[in-house]
Amino acid sequence: MQVFPAVLIGGPPHSGKSVLLYTLSQALRDLDVAHYALRACPDGEGDWSQEAPPPEVRAIRIKGEWTPAWVDAICRDIRNRHLPLLVDVGGRPTADQERIFDACTHAILLTKDEASHAEWQARLDHHALPLLADLTSRQEGESQVRSVSPILSGVIAGLERHAPVANPALDALTAVLSQLFAPYQDDLRRRHLDAAPVEMAVDLDRLAVTLGWARPGAKMIWLPAHLPVVLDYLPAATPLAIYGRAPNWLIAALARLAHPAAFYSFDVRLGWAQAQPLRFGSRGPQAPLAVRSDEDAAWLHVACSLPRDYMDYSQLDEVAVPLAPPAKGVILSGKIPNWLTASLALTYADAPWLAVYQPMLQQQAIVVSTGAAAYPVGQLIPCPVADA
Repeated sequence: MQVFPAVLIGGPPHSGKSVLLYTLSQALRDLDVAHYALRACPDGEGDWSQEAPPPEVRAIRIKGEWTPAWVDAICRDIRNRHLPLLVDVGGRPTADQERIFDACTHAILLTKDEASHAEWQARLDHHALPLLADLTSRQEGESQVRSVSPILSGVIAGLERHAPVANPALDALTAVLSQLFAPYQDDLRRRHLDAAPVEMAVDLDRLAVTLGWARPGAKMIWLPAHLPVVLDYLPAATPLAIYGRAPNWLIAALARLAHPAAFYSFDVRLGWAQAQPLRFGSRGPQAPLAVRSDEDAAWLHVACSLPRDYMDYSQLDEVAVPLAPPAKGVILSGKIPNWLTASLALTYADAPWLAVYQPMLQQQAIVVSTGAAAYPVGQLIPCPVADA
């Protein structure tokens, strides 16, 4: 089996690791370099936290706790990776949490001063991780590249959330990662699609090109206005497998489109994961998914969270969710995996309409499936609880 690189991004708190991870991932996407940005610490971060308005991020970001079970799961996911990874390990890993280092293959060091550099260099040496780049983080000033080989070194400035980052150090680091990931790119997409468990496997990037919304190799930004066209273009009630980056609302919409046939989405940790309807009822105290619900005359809002900051696909049968009243639509929200969002979409397949909350849309949800004229697909509606 091909072992893909897993590049750890290490450094002290507030050195800009999360911003660097996001910015590097965006740069690699622009170059059509297949990879995945994995946040290995339960800090509540994600692409959404770099893209949503700052007040929205502050309102809904919830930091979790490091636990041995979390570390076990993350180590397993890194070792079972289906793509090259960029891995953010947080700023203060304990000795137990440093087990994550042993699941990685390379490292990027981002430090602020000599003391933090010495501390983190010792961590990497202890785990024998080869260093790709050794960068100093500065809030202000000029970025510069001191050397490129054998290790990229220099200063990278301006790693601020919600601020653009464009400088020679970032460009040089993107080039280093592109070169490292290059041997693993050939036919990777085709091999994943060929392994799909159903005949109709749709590459979302290529679908966007076919529909005239993106150029080949360009990063696609999915918008609610695209949804009616996509649902009209693809066949309904047909087994479907979806490959590529997609917002949670698009995954939910396609799961509902395929219903009652099988629906699969590709997950970098799992490979092809099938959506499964969940049971209705009350959850036990140890259930992997916490659910809070509220309702008004038109909808039931189902707000989900992960009490232990992680849920395994094998735990789907341990989850229970509230039953929706027959005449009410359902709004889903919560920071959960896409395969779980798809499962929730199937669970509420009988609801007259379904919407999914999207933080980047400032407290609004997108209607993804409907049988009600008042709630057309693609419409934005207020999400009743912004911190779900």
